[in-house]
Formats: sequence, C-alpha cells, structure tokens
Amino acid sequence: MTRLLRKLIGQRYLQAMALLGVAWMIIFNYVPMYGIIIAFKDFNIIKAISEAPWVGLENFKAFMEDDNLGYVIKNTLGMSVLKLIIGFPLPIAFALFLNEIRSVRYKKLVQTISYLPHFLSWVILGGILATWLADVGIINNILMALKIIKEPISYLAEPQYFWSIIITSDIWKELGWSAIIYLAAISGVSPEMYEAATIDGAGRFQKMFYVTLPSIKGTITILFILAVSGILNSNFDQILVLKNQLNETTSNVIDVYVYQIGLQQSRFSYATAVGLIKSLISLVLLLSANFITKRMNNTSLF
Repeated sequence: MTRLLRKLIGQRYLQAMALLGVAWMIIFNYVPMYGIIIAFKDFNIIKAISEAPWVGLENFKAFMEDDNLGYVIKNTLGMSVLKLIIGFPLPIAFALFLNEIRSVRYKKLVQTISYLPHFLSWVILGGILATWLADVGIINNILMALKIIKEPISYLAEPQYFWSIIITSDIWKELGWSAIIYLAAISGVSPEMYEAATIDGAGRFQKMFYVTLPSIKGTITILFILAVSGILNSNFDQILVLKNQLNETTSNVIDVYVYQIGLQQSRFSYATAVGLIKSLISLVLLLSANFITKRMNNTSLF
C-alpha cells in the first residue's frame, strides 16, 4: 500500500489528468445506466422513472412474441455477418498491398482517395447513392451501355438489392480508414525479418504471407474480437438514410426498429428492453470471441 501511494504521489499530475477521463466516463456512461430499469417498468414520459409501475419481464416477453422479431433478427444478422465475412479481410488485404507500393507519392495518393469517403456523413453519401442508383442514375446508364441490363432498375425500391447496396457502400466508405491500424502495425515489423526472408529467396507475396501477416496477427485478432462483439450493430445512420417503405422487408434491423418503436411510437420501456437484450447478447459475443481467440492463439483483449 505504501509503495502504491508513493507511486500515485509521483504520478500525481498524470493521475489528475486521468481522473478527468474517469469522471467523464462515470457521468456520461455509468450514471445514465440507471435508466435501464425502464425496461422493467411501464414508463410514461409524463411521470418520473421512479413513479412508473413495475411490470417485470413483460416488455422482454412482448419482444419475443413480436411478429416483427423474425425478419428484424434475420436482417440484422444477415447484413452484419456478410459485412464481417466480406468487409473484415478486405482492409487487411488493402493494407498489405498498399505497403508494397514503392512510390511514396503514389502511395499517398491512393491513401488519400481511399480515406476520403470516411469523412463524409451518411447523409451526404446516401444522397449520392440514391442519385447513382436511381432509374436515370449513372449505374443504370453504365449497365445499359454495356448491354448487361435492358431496362433501368430502381435499386433502392427493390428489396433483393438492399443487402448488396449496404455491404458494398459500407466497404467503399470505410476500407481506407480501416486499413490505417493495419498499416501502423505493419510499420512496426522489423526490417531484419524482411532482409532474412530475402536472403532465403522469398518473393514479395511470400514475405506478405510468412512475415507480414504473422507479425500483425495480434492486431488482427483484437479487431476481430471487437467486430464479432458488434455484430448486432447494423450502422444505424447508413440504413436509416437508404431504407424506404419499398425495401422495408430487408432493411428493418434492430437499431432502426428500436428507433421506430421508442421515438416514433413512444414505447420507451419496450424499446429499452430490446436495446438491453441486444447489449447482453453483444457482451456474450465479446466474451466468447475473446475466450476462443485466447485458446487458439493466446491473444485476447483481457
């Protein structure tokens, strides 16, 4: 205890700075958690939370019996799993190939172009996509010019195209930004390992597979754990901008459903219960992914 106190006194300025962050976290992350009890009450916005009558697990039971549950879960898991399968490896591959570019000027140009969509909000990108995918948009013009389709298609009005649009546009927006962490990890790989591989006769692709990838395995594992834990997050902004009544059967996900039920229909207790279920499942996914990766390659978050 004495040693700990001496250490804290020696780091008093750093500890004071850290306390500000802790205070912020307590005020904005932990104090609002009191509102979770709304899920177990029949909350009315006119009355205080403490005055609302307890209903136990009725809101959770209502969600399990909801007619919309099936397709909401299907859409959420469908898009999220496809994003994980397709979207997770692409930034890794992009970072690997970008690292092999020898021209510094060209490399910076590619990085700038790939990063740019990340800094645009989904409101802007949604408007761009809606224009491109319209009947008279550039996508239809190109496909008709190449004789791939005979008549224009209103893609956002056709439910069967929605998942493809969501996954493709998400990759387009975040590919370059997601690759930054992998590029930073690659920059920490010792040049001596590449020199040794060159002496052994390894080519550029062999160096990527046998030197670079194993060296950034820890970074990949940590980001994979976080991706798995967020599998129920469906990028609310993106879907809310691109969804409409015509594609609702494939676009309605948990986040949008909670928004519609909670804010538009004022069923705050029900929406809180749905959000709490989602958070608990995400916690289980995080712990499971962390446990599995720790057992497989001895790398984990905790």
